[in-house]
Amino acid sequence: MKRVFVAGHSGMVGSAIVRQLGHEDNVEIIVRTRKELDLANQQAVFEFFKNEKIDQVYLAAAKVGGIVANNTYPADFIYENLMIQCNIIHSAHLAGIQKLLFLGSSCIYPKLAEQPMSESALLTGTLEETNEPYAVAKIAGIKLCESYNRQYARDYRSVMPTNLYGAFDNFHPENSHVIPALLRRFHEAKLNNDKEVIAWGSGKPMREFLYVDDMAAASIHVMELDKVIYDENTEPMLSHINVGTGVDCTIRELVETVAKVIGFEGEVKFDTTKPDGAPRKLMNINRLESLGWKHSISLKDGLELAYKWFLDNQDQFRK
Repeated sequence: MKRVFVAGHSGMVGSAIVRQLGHEDNVEIIVRTRKELDLANQQAVFEFFKNEKIDQVYLAAAKVGGIVANNTYPADFIYENLMIQCNIIHSAHLAGIQKLLFLGSSCIYPKLAEQPMSESALLTGTLEETNEPYAVAKIAGIKLCESYNRQYARDYRSVMPTNLYGAFDNFHPENSHVIPALLRRFHEAKLNNDKEVIAWGSGKPMREFLYVDDMAAASIHVMELDKVIYDENTEPMLSHINVGTGVDCTIRELVETVAKVIGFEGEVKFDTTKPDGAPRKLMNINRLESLGWKHSISLKDGLELAYKWFLDNQDQFRK
C-alpha cells in the first residue's frame, strides 16, 4: 500500500488528484487541512514528513489568484509559494521520499514566447509583468526538483498545465478566471431573462483550456512513468512537461460555446474598449504525447461538466 500525500487537496487540481487516486486499491491518500498543517512553516512540515512515512508527494498546494490579486499582493505571492515549495521538497528529501510531482503553471514562459510554447522556452525571455513574482516562484520549484535530482539522485518531476477549469473552480464574480466567470455571467443572464451579455475584448485572442480531471490524470500518468522512459524524454536541466490539449480556440468561440451550454438565447456583444491580453497562448504538448498521454474531455463536454458542478454547488457562490 502506497502512502501518497496530496498537498493542496482542497484546491481544484488537488481535489481532482484525490478523486482519481481514490479509485486505486493500492493507495492510501494522506491529506492535511491548512489548520492541521501550515505548509509555510518549515518545522511543521519537517515534523509531518518525519512522522508520516510518505511514499509519494503531489505538490499541488499554491497561493493563486488573478491579475488584480497578483498585482496587489506580489510579495505574498512570491514569498508564500517559495516557502511552500521549499519546505515540502526539502523535507521530502530529508525524509528519504524518492518520488514527488510538482505542479507549476504556463505563466513560467516568457511573455513573447514562440507559439506553441515548448519546454525549451523556459528562461529565454522576459516574463509577463502582472504575475512575474508568481512565475518566478514556479520556476524556482522546477529548478528545486531538478537540483535535488542532480545532487541527490531523487526522482522529482514537474508538470506545467495550460488554463484549467472544472469542479471546485473559483466562480467569484470579480476574482475568477475566464471560464467560471463566463459560466456564471451567462447563467445569471438566463435567470434574469437578459437580452444581451457583454464579453470583454474583441473575442479574437486564442486560448487553450484543459478540464481539471484530465490534468489530474496526466499528473498521475507522469508520476507513474518508468524512470527510464521519463529520463529518455526529458533532460536534467529541462525536466518539466507541458500538459494541455494542443488545441486552442478564439475567445469568441469560447463565449458562444458557453452560451449554448447554458441555454442563453439572447445576444452576445464584445466590448472592444476592454483589453485583449496576449494574442495567443498555446502549449506544445509533443513531449507529453510521446510519453503516452492525451486528453479525453472536449471543451464542450468539459464546460457541461463544469456548469453542472456550478449548479450543484452554487449556494456557496452567492454574495
